[in-house]
This record gives sequence, C-alpha cells and structure tokens, in this order.
Amino acid sequence: MSDVSSARTTASKSDAEWREELSPEQYAVLRQAATERAWTGELLDEERAGIYTCGACGAELFKSGTKFDSGCGWPSFYESVRPEAVKLIEDTSLGMVRTEVRCANCDSHLGHVFPDGFGTPTGDRYCMNSIALNFTPEAD
Repeated sequence: MSDVSSARTTASKSDAEWREELSPEQYAVLRQAATERAWTGELLDEERAGIYTCGACGAELFKSGTKFDSGCGWPSFYESVRPEAVKLIEDTSLGMVRTEVRCANCDSHLGHVFPDGFGTPTGDRYCMNSIALNFTPEAD
C-alpha cells in the first residue's frame, strides 16, 4: 500500500454542485463516505475488460485485470491504475483503524483498502463501492 495520509483536501466543487450532479445514493457514498449494502452493487459481477473510473469526476482508477472475487460483497481490486490515482487516508471511524480510499482528483470516497488480499500480487484488497465507480468496457 502507498503511504497513508491523515490530511484531507477540499474538492473543487461546492457541496451544492455535488448534490446537483449526483443521485442521493451517489452523494451519500462519494461525498459523505457512506457504504452501499454488500452484494447489491451493479459492478460486483462485471467481468468484461475495461476501465473503472470515479463516479463523480471520471478519473481513471482501476483496470479490469486487477479486479478479483474476494467474496466480500463489493468489487475488489489489488491495485489502482497508478499509485497517484487514489489517496489513502487513515480512517478511525467505527472504533477501528482502516484505510479509506479516495479519488485523488476530486476527493470522493470510494471505499477502503485492506492488506488481506491473499493470493493477489500486491496482497491488497481495494474494496470499492460499485456506486462510486463507472465502468467503460474496452472496444471490441
């Protein structure tokens, strides 16, 4: 995993602009760090080749080749498209220490990364909310 930062930056759009652009469900996850229910995300079973982008700003985040079935109920990846594509932030909510994953471009919450991706090349499991991502399949 990359270095974990405890500082947060401010997104370039106002809260009102984000509320206008995103659905209430997207806003709750991307801007308020909510979590969608396990096993409900549209991208959980996506198996086509392509790229996963931020659901708020469209920045490239993950390649389909790094996605794996972790059995956790959310899309899982073992690394981001580039280390600088995401920000890792210490999250001490819920009485535990976790590592939150945010889009480095717009500061939107994506999910969490855990060092328990056994069998993956990196050992990491980026556990992402489907609603925080968009998927673009590769052209045939």
